[in-house]
Amino acid sequence: MSTCRHRQALACQSVPAGVRRLTINATTATMKYLRLDASGSRPLPFYLAMEEWAATIVGDEDLFFMWQVDPTVIFGRNQVVANEVDVDYCRRHGIAMCRRKSGGGCVYADRFNVMLSYITLGDDVATTFERYTRAVAQMLCALGVKAEVGGRNDILIDGRKVSGNAFYHLPGRSIVHGTMLYDLDGEHMERAITPSGAKLSSKGVASVRQHVTTLREHLPSLTLDDFLSHARRTLCDSERVVTPAEQEDIERLMQPYLSEAFIMGHDPRCNVERTMRFEGVGELKASLEVRHGVVCKVDIAGDYFLLTDIDSTIIARLKGCRYDRDALRQALGCLDVAHVIRNMTNEQLIQLLIH
Repeated sequence: MSTCRHRQALACQSVPAGVRRLTINATTATMKYLRLDASGSRPLPFYLAMEEWAATIVGDEDLFFMWQVDPTVIFGRNQVVANEVDVDYCRRHGIAMCRRKSGGGCVYADRFNVMLSYITLGDDVATTFERYTRAVAQMLCALGVKAEVGGRNDILIDGRKVSGNAFYHLPGRSIVHGTMLYDLDGEHMERAITPSGAKLSSKGVASVRQHVTTLREHLPSLTLDDFLSHARRTLCDSERVVTPAEQEDIERLMQPYLSEAFIMGHDPRCNVERTMRFEGVGELKASLEVRHGVVCKVDIAGDYFLLTDIDSTIIARLKGCRYDRDALRQALGCLDVAHVIRNMTNEQLIQLLIH
């Protein structure tokens, strides 16, 4: 993990024993906690929409809430899905995928990764971001760990990342949201957000993997409920209940997040090149242009033996297909690829096209 030379270390000793609330706004010393009246599991885009709704009601008191979701991969506004996510793995394991409107990298979230949302008045991005991340780091220090703000957007414990944060700006309003790793499903995180082995070129942003840690690693006796209570008690001194009618407003704001076009791309053109050799078939190179997660162009070059026209058989079926294994398999349908490319199976073709 790279760290900023201008890292702002927070001295844990400066946090008074028994501290319950932190000043994070220059004009007020309070945050109000937003509490959902109804329990139950909600999709991650609901909480992104809740942030936008909160920005319409925020006043002198800053707003804050925490949330958890079922396994979900969330990528930044400018990222290309194919660069960041193993889509096939996510679909096989029921891991949802969504895009947020803030920048930054790809994150895996589940019930052990607490998500934090902070909403305030103002347009000063740098000041808001610094104020919030310092407050969260200080809240962790009050638990007895050595936390500090480091890099562009991270909170570290002993030099390892426990929280990553991103910023979203609306006119006159600022939203900071981030993660807090209480615990970790290492396999899902490693596999869901690992880029494929394909050579990818794109205008989008590619993530750099970071070395992470968890609260549970440093505080094994701290339960998840203990942390949630501590964070709320430390950062907030009042609450506001979100009414059922307001939840309906949030659900309406959520709908654009569910759009396939929004999920699959902001700057979505992605060129994929993969080269493989199959015994009895030859060496093949597949070149694809993927836009919004859909195959627009395909070319298959190599020293294979072609038995019939490839454009009207394989290529025609793949154009317009969603770029994931199940969709590619369905697009080929009853076509036997061996009747087009000598000795090649349908599964070998799919293996060539996608990791």
